[in-house]
Amino acid sequence: MRKTGLFFVALLIGLSCFAQQKVDSETDGKYVTVNGARLWVVTVGQGDPVFFIAGGPGGAHPGLRSFDPLAASGHQLIYFDGFGRGKSDTAKVVSAYSLERDIEDLEGLRKALKLQKISILGHSYGGLVAQGYAIRYPGQVSHLILANTFHSYVMWQENDDNSNREIKTNYPEVWDELMKLREKGAVSSDADHQAVYGKVPYGFLYAYNPDKFVSRGKKPYPNSFNSKLYYQLVGRDGDFYVGSDIGAFDFRKQLKDLKMPVLIIGGRFDRVATPWMMVKYKEYCPQAQFVLFEQSGHNPQVEEPEKEFALINDFLKK
Repeated sequence: MRKTGLFFVALLIGLSCFAQQKVDSETDGKYVTVNGARLWVVTVGQGDPVFFIAGGPGGAHPGLRSFDPLAASGHQLIYFDGFGRGKSDTAKVVSAYSLERDIEDLEGLRKALKLQKISILGHSYGGLVAQGYAIRYPGQVSHLILANTFHSYVMWQENDDNSNREIKTNYPEVWDELMKLREKGAVSSDADHQAVYGKVPYGFLYAYNPDKFVSRGKKPYPNSFNSKLYYQLVGRDGDFYVGSDIGAFDFRKQLKDLKMPVLIIGGRFDRVATPWMMVKYKEYCPQAQFVLFEQSGHNPQVEEPEKEFALINDFLKK
């Protein structure tokens, strides 16, 4: 998901307001050592295990706690902070962060928790990890849910291009300020560049109903967004031109070979995982169930939760 630090912090604060708080993300978890690093794991409910993979890249798990109601239907929801995020260990050098590492950490976490087949829900960037894992370890995946995610670097570049078009058109004063910075040589990973992007309201690009993402003043979660990790994976100018890991991934040819049940979720008003690219999943993964939520942006779990949770519960019964 195209994110600057300010964008993602706003998302995490907003989404966590909708989470059930019986299990506290900061205190009611445990550390599990995976591939030499401690990962913070929080479990909600009991039943069949469903792993949730956060977006960003660089985001911690609290932004996904709005999925908590699924636990009432007999699912064990397993949230975790990936390497370098949240309460998990951080790398000594940023080059240690990679999509490859995130995929292998999921497998390591499954083994450490002594689980057999697992269901996976990957949201936004988390969907890249979920797709990569399902392709590499198909025998370990019971159900695969790809929520508001990307099938290739081509789609992620469209995320950049469309977001920038929207900002240029609707926030010309922000765009002009940004262009002046870029003319001086600034790139996406520069702090002043990120600060200008932060002037665009979160809901403009990511929501159908921005009012659902208003902060309620919750205490910030530790290391809720790791911008160094983000730009390591998307490239130093990744909000304009994708590079590094995100500039190279492409699952389009492999998706058709997945044998487990697959559910793909999109939002009609998502200006990041754009609908015109999202619907191409029907071509690349024709065996999947595809649902586009008509009154949602990038987070149907917040904007149309009852509809989405009913869909997911029915899907997990397959």
